[in-house]
Amino acid sequence: MGNESLQDILLSSRDAGFEAGFAKLRSDMLQFARLAGADSEESRTVARVLSEVAEQGDEAVAKYTKQFDRVELRPNEFRVAAEELAKAHTSIDRELLATLRKAIANVKAYQQRIFIGDRSELTQGAGIRYTPIRRAGVCVPGAAAPLPSTVIMTVVPAQVAGVREIAVVSPPRFQGSIHPVILAVCHELGIDEVYRLGGVQAVGALAYGTQTIRKVDKIVGPGNKWVQAAKRNVAGDYVAIDSIAGPSEVVVIVDRSTRAEFTAYDLIAQAEHAPGASILIGWDEAVLDAAVAELGKQLDRVERGTLARQSLEEFGAVILARDADEACRLTDEIAPEHLHIATENAESLAEKIRHAGAMFLGNYTPVALGDYAAGPSHVLPTSGTARFASGLSANDFLRAHSVLCFSREGLEQLAPDVRSLATQEGLTAHRESVEVRMRQDERGTAEVE
Repeated sequence: MGNESLQDILLSSRDAGFEAGFAKLRSDMLQFARLAGADSEESRTVARVLSEVAEQGDEAVAKYTKQFDRVELRPNEFRVAAEELAKAHTSIDRELLATLRKAIANVKAYQQRIFIGDRSELTQGAGIRYTPIRRAGVCVPGAAAPLPSTVIMTVVPAQVAGVREIAVVSPPRFQGSIHPVILAVCHELGIDEVYRLGGVQAVGALAYGTQTIRKVDKIVGPGNKWVQAAKRNVAGDYVAIDSIAGPSEVVVIVDRSTRAEFTAYDLIAQAEHAPGASILIGWDEAVLDAAVAELGKQLDRVERGTLARQSLEEFGAVILARDADEACRLTDEIAPEHLHIATENAESLAEKIRHAGAMFLGNYTPVALGDYAAGPSHVLPTSGTARFASGLSANDFLRAHSVLCFSREGLEQLAPDVRSLATQEGLTAHRESVEVRMRQDERGTAEVE
């Protein structure tokens, strides 16, 4: 996508080969940023690194930080000193700090509004109690550009949930350390446990613990395919994770109300993540044609235009649907991370779509609002997992346990059902644990037979 004409890249549902082309598109979205199969050399590398971190701790973490990040650190240098965090905060541009504080406030307010942790209840003998996990680990990518928004979108939900200990890891890509903007945001949020570590070895350190890094209960946050593969390997046995997140992706639905210039930047905004998947869907060929033409113009005007163009060519698509209903059906099958319904009837179309990590409705709700400042976390399910997964929120840092508290009268009401089911399953001790209570005399002392 870029300099091509619409006919060069169009995937039309009106064509005989559409289903095969659409299936390939979905398959490519699932696979383009994941490691090869379990028997591949890449997957074996991930397993080996994790195994060594589990067995050797800091020694293995230092070894692979030197090998992968080309930074030599001693274990006592893993953690960023409090003085360095404070210095970064003091040095940050004051206008940027004010902007960050507004974003933090918006995210906090939203997370508090949706939080269920204060809704514990016990009624009619049974209820539920929510408690925050004790300790969380946050992965912050360390690409050339600093990502302070990722710190906000992961740490603030954990804080709203009441997580007491939060450890942040980020690879030492900025002069052998972490970019000062990232450090400044950590300091602003009161996070003092920050490690200049990334990749598979950082995930392993959080999952298993080392001599200097205590294990966490849950690992959250985005990362490249190596980080995601490591999260997949440790999930369940040692630690919980938020999701296996792939590169950023967007589906944009357009109609005649959509300005082509808006659409072009909506598609480029995801593609510039490099990799990033951008899919344009509409039912008016003239609208799609105008958007593609505008895309070619705007790519040359953005700083990461070359990278965005590459992503668009490899992972972009333009789909001509028969009508709005079919556009919604196809979108639901894709289950995108971001869904921007840039149409005049966006709210009514949204009602027809069940599967999306986040929905952005109308021509004045670009995805960038959600990425930075609107409130919901930008850590969202990708690669079709929005069919069963949700975006990160404060509620993901809770664990729930059921609470039962019955009186003798309450037990009497359920005793016949327990007796019947326990007898059916042949678990007589289950049955007797109820019966023995039913045989109490009026003084409350158990009968002895």
